[in-house]
Amino acid sequence: MTRFRPCIDLHCGQVKQIVGGTLSTEASNLKTNYVSKLPSSHYAQLYKDSALSGAHVIMLGPGNETAAQEALSAWPGALQLGGGINEANAKQWIEKGAEKVIVTSYLFPDATFSMNHLSAVLHELKQDRSKLVIDLSCRRQGAKWFVAMNKWQTLTNMELDEKSIKLLEPLCSELLIHAADNEGLQRGIDEELVEKLGQWCTLPVTYAGGGKTIDDLEKVKQLSNGRVDLTIGSALDIFGGQGVKFEDCIEWNKQHRSG
Repeated sequence: MTRFRPCIDLHCGQVKQIVGGTLSTEASNLKTNYVSKLPSSHYAQLYKDSALSGAHVIMLGPGNETAAQEALSAWPGALQLGGGINEANAKQWIEKGAEKVIVTSYLFPDATFSMNHLSAVLHELKQDRSKLVIDLSCRRQGAKWFVAMNKWQTLTNMELDEKSIKLLEPLCSELLIHAADNEGLQRGIDEELVEKLGQWCTLPVTYAGGGKTIDDLEKVKQLSNGRVDLTIGSALDIFGGQGVKFEDCIEWNKQHRSG
C-alpha cells in the first residue's frame, strides 16, 4: 500500500531542498528552495521517532560524507544512502550503518548501461540484493522517459520502461525514481509516470518529484493501485514548505499501515 517515504538531501554538507533540474557543476545555475540550519542527524532522529522507515539520504555531489555519516549514526541500519555509490564504497557504507545503498551513475559509464558495473557492486555486497536499491531517476523525452545521471544532467541510453524494469528487478530489492523535471518545483507529480510504475514494477518502488499536497499520497495510491510510495520534499513544512504538514504524512502512514 502506498506510503510516505521521507528524504534527506545533502548538498555541500547541508540539508537542502533543491530544484532537481538545476543541479550542475555551475553553482550559479543552482536553484535552492530551502537550506536547513539543522544537521542531518536531526532529520534522521525525527524519522526514527516517527517510525518512518525506508527514508533515503542522497549526497548531491562532493563534501557530504560527514553529514551522511551523522545521519546514519542517528539511525543505524534504517536509512538508504545514495550519491557516488560504486563498487569501491558500497560495502563500506553498509558497514557504516546504511540499511541499503542506492546506485545510479556508476551503472552508466559514458551514459551507457553496464551490467558489469552492476555485477561488481553486487559482488562487493556478497550478492545480497536486499542491500541494493537501483535509482532510475529520469527525464521525459517526448512521450518517453530516459534514465538521467550526473546529478540528473546527463541522459543515458536506458529508456525507463517495462523492459528495463524487468531487467533490473532481479538484481536489487527496491527502485527509486526521481522525476527530475518535476523535482523541487511543487507543481504536481508526473501522473503518467506514476501510473506506469504501478503497472511495470513488482518490487517496492518510491517516486519523488512534484509532490505538493497531502492529497498527492491518495493520488499516487489510486494511480498505482497502491504499488508506488511517494517522497515529498520541498512542500513539507519541515523543509520550509507550506503545502504539506509532516504530521499529516505520519498520520497517513498510520492509517494505511494495515494495507
